[in-house]
Amino acid sequence: MWDLLLRGGRVIDPATRTDGRLDVAVHAGTIADVGPQLPAQDALQVTDVTGHLITPGLVDMHTHLWHGASYWGVDPNPLAWRTGVTTWIDAGSAGAYGIDGLRRHVAEPAQARVHALMNVSGVGLVAETGEHHHLANLDVDTAAHAAARQGDFVVGVKARIDANTVGPNGLEPLRRAIRLARLLRRPLMVHVGYGPPAVPEILPLLAEGDILTHCATGVATGLVTGGQLSEATRAARDRGVVFDLGHGSGALDFEVLEVELAAGVQPIVSTDLHARSVHGPAFDLPTVLTKLLAVGWDLPTAVAAATLRPAQVVGIDAGTLCPGAPADIAVFHVDAGDVPVVDVHGGTRTAPLRLTNTATYRHGRLLAPDTAAGPDPWIPLSPAQQRAEDTRLERIRLATPRLDHPDDFDEPFPRPGAAT
Repeated sequence: MWDLLLRGGRVIDPATRTDGRLDVAVHAGTIADVGPQLPAQDALQVTDVTGHLITPGLVDMHTHLWHGASYWGVDPNPLAWRTGVTTWIDAGSAGAYGIDGLRRHVAEPAQARVHALMNVSGVGLVAETGEHHHLANLDVDTAAHAAARQGDFVVGVKARIDANTVGPNGLEPLRRAIRLARLLRRPLMVHVGYGPPAVPEILPLLAEGDILTHCATGVATGLVTGGQLSEATRAARDRGVVFDLGHGSGALDFEVLEVELAAGVQPIVSTDLHARSVHGPAFDLPTVLTKLLAVGWDLPTAVAAATLRPAQVVGIDAGTLCPGAPADIAVFHVDAGDVPVVDVHGGTRTAPLRLTNTATYRHGRLLAPDTAAGPDPWIPLSPAQQRAEDTRLERIRLATPRLDHPDDFDEPFPRPGAAT
């Protein structure tokens, strides 16, 4: 028999080009069948999801999860169960010196799957920035050997290339990151921001399959010029460089994104979720997907950009409901109607719907609710973000009603001496 049958939802699975009202059956942690009106008598548990959206578990390709050991890290468990994310890719929180700790203390206890892009800097993101200032920490051979010991946990390399991270070293950290990625035969993700180095210096060094993250940022000069893709950006697109949104706290400008979309750029949708962006304006992956709907994408395109496509880019078995695949499943309530959304500069657009996760399954197991701790003291929140966080914590405190009337309780055992 099947362990679980989800009945009556709209199933969107870009990997199998599926989009329709179908049932999903699960057995022994894998997808057993997807089809119309599957027999309920063949399932031990039947859940009616009529009117809901069923997708593969979401794959967030740019996150920071090394909580308790890095500046930017967040605990993934309080996020996975309520967002539909079943696969996280940590983007550079740990380098050679910390990658084993990230695997042991974050990935292995996590409810959802966790992989890592290893930072070319051995120190990773223990501080806000500056990890490439000392080139002695960017030892390619040491990093390669550290990655080789991690099996399939490390799926690529990460380098933040902006004025603050590289300091006086210019493009040398990028060159070392490229050498490391080529040694490992895995993709390189490159963060861009305030230069120097400028985007037109960075992009020519990236090869097919490498990833440009923060692709729609408004602060990195040289991505778009005069309302069009720059020559460097156009050449990177044509060469097969992957564009990744990496929303974060400062890397989504609707105007830049719309220029890129008009030029045929199809970005991966990721959050750059970290200890500040989790408080907004990114919040979580369903929120970021809603912003892509606001600039004209349809729902199947958005789902593909957060399931199948990121899984393919980093080469992992995820992002599909194909029979035999891991039963990683997300269920969403779809609220139709005008939904206002904002970019990081206060630009606004209106989405046609909002996605609200109602259930997340990992290997067929429903993820249990979990509650996030408050932000670390070094994370700067705006007054509105701090008020929202205070309100969240207070609501959690008051969420369970008090039961203080005698009639609220059954007496499980008679009092001593009472008649039986």
